[in-house]
Amino acid sequence: MIRAASLGALLALAACAGVQDQIARDAARATVRPVLAERFPGVPLEPASDCVIDNASAGELTRLALAAGQPTVSPETSALVVEIATRPETIRCLATDGLAPFLT
Repeated sequence: MIRAASLGALLALAACAGVQDQIARDAARATVRPVLAERFPGVPLEPASDCVIDNASAGELTRLALAAGQPTVSPETSALVVEIATRPETIRCLATDGLAPFLT
């Protein structure tokens, strides 16, 4: 009985963490999109922002999410987005998931 209760609590906590992760990702997208639009004009924003978010570390994702509450994107945040966007893993993502559908 105790194991079942512990398992239930663990599953509830995991579900909560999943919701928190999605909220952070959504907030981070609000920060990433304007930077991508300004620094990489013509890049499809939805798939490109997904590639950036997917290749950000947990700490970077938190910084991007927190920046969403600011009235403007700071130069530091803009530099972070560009740094993540130019990583080899992000570029591969953009080539396969971000731009490929628009090139065919």
